[in-house]
Amino acid sequence: MTSAVTTDTSARPGYGALLRTPGALGFVLPGFAARLPFGMLTISILLLVQHTTGSYASAGVVSAVTGVSMALSAPVMGKFTDRRGQSAVLVPVVLAHAAAVAALVTLALMDAPLWALALSAVPTGASVPQVGPMVRARWTARLEGSPLLPTAAAFESVTDEFTFVVGPVLATALCTGVHPAAGLTTEAALTLVGGLVFAARRSTQPKVLASAATGEKHASALSHAGLRVLIAAFLGIGAVFGGMQVSLAAFSNEIGNPGANGLLYGVFAAGNMTAGIACGAIAWKIGPRRRLLLGYAGLTVTASVLWTAHSAVLLGGLGLLVGLCIAPALITGYTMVESLVPAHTRTEAFTWLTGAVAFGQAVAVIAAGRLTDAHGSSYGFLVPMAGTVLALATLLALRSRLAPRAPSRVINSSAPADERGMGHRVPVTVD
Repeated sequence: MTSAVTTDTSARPGYGALLRTPGALGFVLPGFAARLPFGMLTISILLLVQHTTGSYASAGVVSAVTGVSMALSAPVMGKFTDRRGQSAVLVPVVLAHAAAVAALVTLALMDAPLWALALSAVPTGASVPQVGPMVRARWTARLEGSPLLPTAAAFESVTDEFTFVVGPVLATALCTGVHPAAGLTTEAALTLVGGLVFAARRSTQPKVLASAATGEKHASALSHAGLRVLIAAFLGIGAVFGGMQVSLAAFSNEIGNPGANGLLYGVFAAGNMTAGIACGAIAWKIGPRRRLLLGYAGLTVTASVLWTAHSAVLLGGLGLLVGLCIAPALITGYTMVESLVPAHTRTEAFTWLTGAVAFGQAVAVIAAGRLTDAHGSSYGFLVPMAGTVLALATLLALRSRLAPRAPSRVINSSAPADERGMGHRVPVTVD
């Protein structure tokens, strides 16, 4: 049962008001517990397989297979979530993920051949629950038409970045200080417990529309042109993440200080988190399409000069600027989903964007790795430049497709007026 709560649009949106949304903490906290493993998975696999095989190359193959499987399965999982509901999908997925991780750990400790490890990595990656998009879908359903929606997108961006920073550190500490399999074991346990608790919070789940539940006239979120443009933008953001990871590590080795890698990437991540926090505290006067274009232009400019840095101080400063520019583009892109796709396809839309970042990152890691091996870290930094330049060109050429869709586009005579796009922009629905 829902009731309409009028939002004071004159108030400055903030994180305090966001977290006071009825029912918010009930899905934010277990959602965080279920998302933290996302930052632990690949590094835990890397460290475990390297320990058992003695080969970083083999460990990289297994990690890459996991990442690609996750990127390819995410939109499929999102579509089923929109059709069947979050709990109906999440419960079997987290159980399957726990079983897949257990199989991978067992095979690794038994010194199984590389092909067996790679094969077991497929269900491990494919069963990663898409909790982040599910949390975003809950925020969107509860804050539709509210000025707090961009704040929620910023909050989620900061949460994602926090998991990317804390997850690898926790996994490394467990694998090196406890047992090589401790990272993966903890990842599976957190995913299982956090996912089940999150799924149990049914009152805050987005409603499954009748047409979505029956599969009638249920077009994919990908059929909307605006989402396809955002996917191109997010592929470029993934290229920045992947290119930075490889090239910063290579640069640190070139200057004879491998430990500098953690510091340099930490500065980059800190810039992203700082900008994300700021974006959520600003009452924007310009529209989201313009914000996206301006933010992405800044990201492209800063990413395009990374290759010129020849000192750790200069590279750290440039990395900070790149991080500051990523968050506005990322947050605005997620915020625009509300106006570009119908409500019953939003979880799928969010998973397409998340998958685009993961896929762009995987491709960038391979490309930057080959370039750095052959020519050095400066050439590896060309990957973020190429990815953002191509994405910005796509955004500029197809910017008209980012216009909000017409409210009357969804026609369902049996649905209430607010679900047909008439007059649903004023209230915020909460349980």
